[in-house]
Amino acid sequence: MKVYLVGGAVRDQLLGYPVKEQDWVVVGATPSQMLKQGFQQVGRDFPVFLHPKTREEHALARTERKMAPGYHGFSCDFNPKVTLRADLLRRDLTINAMAMDSDGRLIDPYGGHRDLTAKVLRHVSSAFVEDPVRVLRVARFAARYHHLGFRLADETRALMYNMVTRGELGHLVAERVWKEWQRSLEEKNPEVFIETLRACGALQVILPELDVLFGIPNPCHYHPEVDSGIHSLLVLRASVALSNDPVIRFAAITHDLGKGATPMASWPAHHGHEELGLVVIKRLCERLRVPVEYGDFAALTSRFHLKIHRLHGLKADTIVSIFDQTDAFRRRARFDMLLNVCEADAQGRGKEIDYRQGRDWRFLLDECTNITAKMLMAEGYEGHAIKAGLYQHRVRCVEAHINSWKTHEK
Repeated sequence: MKVYLVGGAVRDQLLGYPVKEQDWVVVGATPSQMLKQGFQQVGRDFPVFLHPKTREEHALARTERKMAPGYHGFSCDFNPKVTLRADLLRRDLTINAMAMDSDGRLIDPYGGHRDLTAKVLRHVSSAFVEDPVRVLRVARFAARYHHLGFRLADETRALMYNMVTRGELGHLVAERVWKEWQRSLEEKNPEVFIETLRACGALQVILPELDVLFGIPNPCHYHPEVDSGIHSLLVLRASVALSNDPVIRFAAITHDLGKGATPMASWPAHHGHEELGLVVIKRLCERLRVPVEYGDFAALTSRFHLKIHRLHGLKADTIVSIFDQTDAFRRRARFDMLLNVCEADAQGRGKEIDYRQGRDWRFLLDECTNITAKMLMAEGYEGHAIKAGLYQHRVRCVEAHINSWKTHEK
């Protein structure tokens, strides 16, 4: 029985990346032997065990044979004679098909270190096409290592395209799609995940709501990048510089989905796309079983992003109403998140700008927050009059600041 460190831990160690978790492959053992040594079995489809002390996953070396379409259509052989080389052959990319023994010696039968040095994402074997999840995983790795200069091998891209045209991606389950997309949102270049899927035709199958945006024009006056899909990618990229929160990044890439539902006769204008986007976002989130936190915030962003941009053209009562509608007084952090996405949207034109609206919205919210129910009660307000009084006082406060800004601008 021999134990090897495998996969991402080996890859990231060679890249100088921090190793978050370690996976191990055990060669020459049976399930009963693992249990006798105190390991706890957790694998359903094939034996995976948790180490009695470290709790790290140890999987028996195995081979797989495709028996049916989809992610679960495999038959696994994990008898003690399965070699490490055979186990590594079933993996997706060469950079994930390396192992290291207890002495730190690298075992690399498929050229993973060579591709790591050359910064190439390349499939290990033709068995790559048997698992549709691998299309998503490759796109995520492309997003993770884009800043290092990694590129997708042409032959791997061709395999991914063939999988799409054969309909293999139709067997993906919602949870796996969302898991890979969500993880990509935490990478340095989450927009590359979308670009990679689109380049092989997978975006149209997996995220048609996003794919349809490419080719839909915007008014050149507001969007020099013109294309709605390209704009969405630029907004996502800009959001990375403003926040590492995947909820914010999800809202950034979905904020304009309503433009895919506006009438073609109205293009390049997209009147009402904010409200149209609510329906599209809801459908997308239900289909992929996106967590409520993501969906609710994306809907909030779709509904209010244009109003946030147009702050300096709004009346005082409208501004205070927006604070109320977004629950800004009670959920200040979420309102700050909304402003972050709107700033990314403004920067999603291929250049950085000074987003004054963000500062001014925060200032007005601070000023309105300083007007409290306790203050009004001290003035004699009671019952329902307190709520109405708060609104009126805050409107007057905002109006005073708006007038002050106008005076200074003159």
